[in-house]
Amino acid sequence: MLRFGVLGAGRIGKVHARTIAASGKAKVAYLADAMPKAAQDLAAEVGAKVASVGDIITAKDVDAILIATPTPFHAEQIEAGSNAGKAVLCEKPVSLSVERIQECLKVIEKNKTTLMIGFNRRFDSNFASLAGRIRKGDVGNVEIATIISRDPAPPPAEYVKLSGGLYRDMMIHDFDLARFLVGEEFVVVNALGSALVDKAIGEEGDVDTAAVQMQTASGKIAVITNSRRATYGYDQRIEVHGSKGMLRAANVHNTTVEIANADGFHADPVLHFFTERYGQAYSSEVLTFIDAVTNGKAVEPNGYDGLQAQKLADAATVSWQTGKPVKVA
Repeated sequence: MLRFGVLGAGRIGKVHARTIAASGKAKVAYLADAMPKAAQDLAAEVGAKVASVGDIITAKDVDAILIATPTPFHAEQIEAGSNAGKAVLCEKPVSLSVERIQECLKVIEKNKTTLMIGFNRRFDSNFASLAGRIRKGDVGNVEIATIISRDPAPPPAEYVKLSGGLYRDMMIHDFDLARFLVGEEFVVVNALGSALVDKAIGEEGDVDTAAVQMQTASGKIAVITNSRRATYGYDQRIEVHGSKGMLRAANVHNTTVEIANADGFHADPVLHFFTERYGQAYSSEVLTFIDAVTNGKAVEPNGYDGLQAQKLADAATVSWQTGKPVKVA
């Protein structure tokens, strides 16, 4: 049974720790959090012990480290885990700095350890099915992918200060998804952005409404739109068009029930929050990591995927700031 040290007992740390504890294939051996009560409460729930980050990383009875701490700690903790010979599953991003990610990946390569990045949307059953059908050739050669992602409400302006901005914080999931779906690297990025939802976000130098166009060397296109506000819930949709047809993944509603009357067709609202919408994806992500580490399989998305997504996020940020397309190496 794989023994985990979980770093971070916040919202995502709780989701992951509960999945590990319920898996039957792994257990949470230790938990750490900057808030002692949060660590103690979650440890009691999943049958773990509370310890410091340093002690968990070097513990002999820990095989894998799950990092759900704030972004500024990720790269350092990944390197420490790798140097201790542990497999690591880290929430995105590795770092807000491409250079720092590259340094981190050198440590992983030197130690020949496992690093998986938490781009959970790849593991959503709807999106994974869509990607699988692309691979089977159902739509022929992919020509254009459209990704729509809208949050139900904006985060506090204080959050924006530390987030790295919408392109690096929110849209980075969509950059990874675009690479995953199209199957090629994007070489040019063109971004637009505005603060239309919350003026305070604009005052912090960020946007809450954005659109990005990207193109691969072979000409394939991806279009991503994001908004920090959707009055109807958590809006998550994909459409991929190719030479033989189109694949589409729609929103997930609270139920599949519809009513039809003189006013038209009416459905229940879409799921309202990301932990509801992607609950299954988070679980599948962790179970995939457990299986890979237990059976010596390669993991995806890996550190390289994290690096490439960050490059696209940086390019989009620069494009928005300059009003010009940005080439990506």
